[in-house]
Amino acid sequence: MTHPAGQLAIAVADELADPNHMIRDLPEQPWLRQSLWHGMPGVIMLHTELAAAEQRPWHRVRTWVDAACGNQITTGPHTNLTHGAPAIGHALAGVAEVKPGAYERALLTIDTAVSADARRRVDAAHARMDAGQPATLAEFDVIRGLAGIGTYLLRREPDGTAVRAVLEYLVRLTDTVTTTRCTVVPGWWTPTGPSGRADNRYPEGHLNSGVAHGIAGPLALLAYAARVGVLVDGQRAAITAITNWLNSWRTTTAAGVPVWPYWITPAEVGTPARSRPEQRPSWCYGSAGVVSALHAAALVVADPEAAADAATVLLQALTDADHLNATGDDTSLCHGYAGLALVALRIGTATASEPGPQLLAVADALLDRIATHDASPADTAAALLRRPSGPGLLEGAAGTALCCWAAATGTATGWDRSVLTSNPQRKADERS
Repeated sequence: MTHPAGQLAIAVADELADPNHMIRDLPEQPWLRQSLWHGMPGVIMLHTELAAAEQRPWHRVRTWVDAACGNQITTGPHTNLTHGAPAIGHALAGVAEVKPGAYERALLTIDTAVSADARRRVDAAHARMDAGQPATLAEFDVIRGLAGIGTYLLRREPDGTAVRAVLEYLVRLTDTVTTTRCTVVPGWWTPTGPSGRADNRYPEGHLNSGVAHGIAGPLALLAYAARVGVLVDGQRAAITAITNWLNSWRTTTAAGVPVWPYWITPAEVGTPARSRPEQRPSWCYGSAGVVSALHAAALVVADPEAAADAATVLLQALTDADHLNATGDDTSLCHGYAGLALVALRIGTATASEPGPQLLAVADALLDRIATHDASPADTAAALLRRPSGPGLLEGAAGTALCCWAAATGTATGWDRSVLTSNPQRKADERS
């Protein structure tokens, strides 16, 4: 562990050793206890990672789990990948994967609740499609919808019926539909703006291409499921359909860097993809996230040229100064340098020939933007925790620290399966 980013991860964990410091800030926001975005589950994942590496004690994990789960775990329709049972479940699943049997009863309760909720949501989605109504982002996306819940089911119950129901729904989501102005578009068209609310700037709605809220997230889940042998009718065709759609919207910046538009309006459907201005190459929206999904899809359909192309596009996105600098000073997993470093590590590791080694070098360079030899890890950790994004996983210090640890050490216990940035846990030939 030669890069200071590894020590930064430990320093962040040390700053977060005692949950009571965070609890004092929660009286008016108790939901943060179970928020993967801003709250405690991400901190549990960080302490689990370092305890598994024998860098810090396990009692920190237990202390934070007790704090997060002290009240009843939230279940039902208001939960999603980033809040409630799925978020807490991902954190506890990470502990159980390192220490088999840990939190077995709690995980069984969470598994049952998430599975039941997933089936209710799938039934509602099919009823919506049967009635000819359009989709909402919160129905299918990673952050709030079934693609995110599906990541939990794939991790915990890959042989269960609930994850298959989610996959069948996502396959059907690729069927074409007709907008209010009779434009034929893919089934993930939503009549709202990217916020999920009505927006005068998008009078006919939009088609979202990102991982966090768009179709790249479902593509990643469909691909990861296929790679561990979890397949439903039409899944491979759906993977191909989404891949082809994303490829049809691939364009470039003025400097020639391949990019994807964050969203497409029905008015743009049928027109050539146009050059885009500089945009950050983030996980949530941007080249890194889309390339992660396309790379996973290429491996599923055994297309080495497409996989190599995805790796090359990622290298271009992460080495063009103007494109990369659009990230600003953001260090987060969701849309900052930490997430970019992790994606570069994962795809670089999976790419034996060039540009694999180059991507691993890029991951190091991205860490330099977060942690340098010029500032002590403790000072950098304290500065991260003073940011408004707080200690959480997706936008906060815990996520930055976890990405730094994985990229600096080349190891991970599997926490990143919760946000669709790594390979699935089991290979198909290892399944019983």
